[in-house]
Amino acid sequence: MSLLTLPSPAKLNLFLHITGKRADGYHNLQSVFQLIDLYDYLSFDIAYADLSINQLDEVASSDNLIIKAARLLQHHTGYRGGCRIELQKNIPIGGGVGGGSSNAATTLLALNSLWQTGLTLAELAGLGIQLGADVPIFILGKNAWAEGVGEQLVAVDLPQIDYIVLKPDCFISTKQLFSQESLTRNTPETTFAAYQQNPTQCGNNFEAIAQKLYPEVAQALAYLNQFGQARLTGTGACVFLPVQPEQDITAIMQNAPCQSYFCHGLQRSPVHEQLGLV
Repeated sequence: MSLLTLPSPAKLNLFLHITGKRADGYHNLQSVFQLIDLYDYLSFDIAYADLSINQLDEVASSDNLIIKAARLLQHHTGYRGGCRIELQKNIPIGGGVGGGSSNAATTLLALNSLWQTGLTLAELAGLGIQLGADVPIFILGKNAWAEGVGEQLVAVDLPQIDYIVLKPDCFISTKQLFSQESLTRNTPETTFAAYQQNPTQCGNNFEAIAQKLYPEVAQALAYLNQFGQARLTGTGACVFLPVQPEQDITAIMQNAPCQSYFCHGLQRSPVHEQLGLV
């Protein structure tokens, strides 16, 4: 097989706590990752000698995580072939829903299969963390309890829930959020069992700061909070609301102040199902 097309799913952080600053300058966190059925699509054709990709206007080639992932796999394994990659972009860029990280993970999984480089999921996750803290969750391909910088993952079962996701019309600087003196960096550690008992008590440490610095985020959260308890995902800009079947989902989405998406929670990544990974 030389040609393969795969979906590349997004994720939500159902909560996000910063529990301390590390000696290396990074922060320890706790979170629950929920995969959702908002997909980019990646097509891979290895009947090419070089690596190439259709270019997005919003992403410089030097910053393209897809090419970085492919080159990292080449360097790690010594593989000398190439691939032509086509990306169909549906996941909003800069939304905190992991689009770039998912693309990188899908690339590692796909090329590991097509190039027959034989790495395990654990080995691929070890490569993925070099590209971004969210890449390993997409290598795992299951919902997970996360600790460390997001790379310490334990697969968990989550209830089947649907979500409305809004993408405010702004681009949030993660670096700017982390630089704010008012950011809470010492939230007491919790457990997945405690989260399950009372999930509404777990929030997102970036949410108040994002609302203060970006009025579009505050507007989107205020809108969704009319219908339940909304949250910021990751460092934003996307916000989300768990919804129930009896709610008028169409009306909520049509009257939203910005781009809206209706998403189902996934139990497993379709990438892994398609590639036959366990």
